[in-house]
Amino acid sequence: MKRNQWLSLFTLVCVLALTACSSEGGKTSVKIAEVTRSIFYAPQYVALEQGYFADEGLEVELQTTWGGDKTMTALLSDDADVALVGSETSIYVAARGANDPVINFAQLTQTDGTFLVAKQPNDNFKWEDLIGSDFLGQRKGGMPQMVGEYVLKQHGIDPHEDLNLIQNIDFANIPGAFTSGTGEYVQLFEPQASKFEAEGNGYIVASFGEESGHVPYTVFMAKQSFLKDNEDTAKRFTSAIYKAQTYIQEQPPEKIAEIVAPYFEDVDKELLSSSIERYKSQGSFAENPILDEEEWKNLKAIMEEAGELPEDIPYEELVNTTIAEDVMAE
Repeated sequence: MKRNQWLSLFTLVCVLALTACSSEGGKTSVKIAEVTRSIFYAPQYVALEQGYFADEGLEVELQTTWGGDKTMTALLSDDADVALVGSETSIYVAARGANDPVINFAQLTQTDGTFLVAKQPNDNFKWEDLIGSDFLGQRKGGMPQMVGEYVLKQHGIDPHEDLNLIQNIDFANIPGAFTSGTGEYVQLFEPQASKFEAEGNGYIVASFGEESGHVPYTVFMAKQSFLKDNEDTAKRFTSAIYKAQTYIQEQPPEKIAEIVAPYFEDVDKELLSSSIERYKSQGSFAENPILDEEEWKNLKAIMEEAGELPEDIPYEELVNTTIAEDVMAE
């Protein structure tokens, strides 16, 4: 046999050997970028802690990227394979004419996750109490801010005319700014909202999630090319999330709090439990990973109301339900 033939045979044997090793004992690595750290994302942490990803042969690396813009940058620059972020970001990317659009493939939460926190207690809060107040807002064009504006307008309040709207604080620094004296009201996720209440730094007076209806608030998304080249990985990933979603629906908040506690080391477990109960009671955790068309329409209506919808992009272009449907059928 000629030398080149020997080399070709040797290369083939090596490739087959490596493939065999990978299928027997190797795990597929998946990097997730989450937009913030919140008990709102409890199903994700359950999937990690209960070994659902590992059971699917996945080794998941989780990073918190603090803000929709930073999260999407991580995804587009391949610092992450999957992003957990609001669906509005996929619309922004597509509207810029992306050659490799970002596709929503597994929904995690289905309502807004923020609560209106006041500096002073108010057992008889009315939305009109906000008029003329200093309101510490969120990032322009992000889901918390857009949903907040949508809800305020539903109550006859123009956020840009009737409030002193403060929007020059970075997302990660908003809680600290509020405790330092900036703003009379602020939108906060759990468990931060309940933690503020326990510490006397603020008081929950209303829920934006209860007011705004179902939206694809946080969704797992990936570049179209990733889903095409790694369809099996995406299915296994979604399967792990679906198991966690089912677990969340079936188990009491106290048990879930025990499982996710390692992700919130500075938060009391009783407070974690009450935060989970608050989200469960208002239906914030999606029961399955399918993002339906009605939710997509609601999202676009909220974006349009906020003046942030750059283009009316059809549901079919940026949402893949086939992966979730296949997982649920199995």
